[in-house]
Amino acid sequence: MRDESLNFLKELLHAPSPSGYEQPAQRLFKSYIEPFSTVTTDVMGNVYGRIDGISADCPRVMLVGHSDEIGLQIKYIDDKGFIYFAAIGGVDPHLTPGLRVNIHAKNGTVRGVIGKKPIHLMETKDRESVVKLDAQYIDIGAADKQEAEGLVRIGDSATFSSEFSFLQGNRVTASGFDDKAGSFIVAEVLRQISALDEKLSCHLYGVSSVQEEIGLRGGTTSSYNVKPDIGICVEVDFATDQPDVERKHNGDVAIGKGPILPRGANINHALFELLADTAAEEGIPVQFTGIPRATGTDANVMQISRGGVATALVKIPLRYMHTPVEVLDLADLDSAVKLITAVVKKIRDKRAFIPV
Repeated sequence: MRDESLNFLKELLHAPSPSGYEQPAQRLFKSYIEPFSTVTTDVMGNVYGRIDGISADCPRVMLVGHSDEIGLQIKYIDDKGFIYFAAIGGVDPHLTPGLRVNIHAKNGTVRGVIGKKPIHLMETKDRESVVKLDAQYIDIGAADKQEAEGLVRIGDSATFSSEFSFLQGNRVTASGFDDKAGSFIVAEVLRQISALDEKLSCHLYGVSSVQEEIGLRGGTTSSYNVKPDIGICVEVDFATDQPDVERKHNGDVAIGKGPILPRGANINHALFELLADTAAEEGIPVQFTGIPRATGTDANVMQISRGGVATALVKIPLRYMHTPVEVLDLADLDSAVKLITAVVKKIRDKRAFIPV
């Protein structure tokens, strides 16, 4: 991965973007793609990069990855200045006690910790139970409610304090790879397509969407706005090469072995075959999974937008999803960019994706 792209990925991961509060990440995405695409935005906060094809009647191809991450929202401040919160998206109450958090307040970041009763003071039964999220609290070191209210407001968002770090080789850890990895790949495909000598035979739209974690909301509105004929959603998926994940039900996929191409009702057969065949022709490693129902991604709402869209998924294997220590392999990101770029170059006729 080139240095400029890696720096963009780091900045994107460090930009706070809980669902509904994605503006810092979306501004970065917008700034990055402006030199090589026509950029627009909408009232939801989705960001669109467009590269026009060779003629007005070219099919429309939409790539989408969501920029929003899980997080917390401030709900209540007690008399002693302790701050109670609710989850934005799928937050695991097992892992939150003892974590450092950043509250994104009007006047800047306020640092805090999620408190936890010392084990010495816990009854045996309490050691074996999980503290519900609505009983957990953030300590920002305030002396009382008045001081806390001078720093944060009800409705402020918070994220886990986590930095991008290299582990071994191309393997890295951070929070927010779900799904800033997808937004990053969309941006990189736009960049690589823009450098081609010849125009595409399709109009390409690269979208960084919002509010996926709370109901695929940005994917719904962006698909409606773009009116794509063909769509590829770029997401993350559960790596099953960690000790505690069942492969029989989740598939046999590992980080570092290439992006995942799912099959199922959400996936257009011809578009899947184009992805799989192109991977084989280009020597790009890929892995396969089956998803018989709706996928729970922006591909789901894209497929049924307006009169229907020929849709596929390209997913990046990810360990420890929805934790502050998500792990993936950068080589899988590069492979996904290479694959999607090669596929987009081949798309010419939307009729090729009509199944009957």
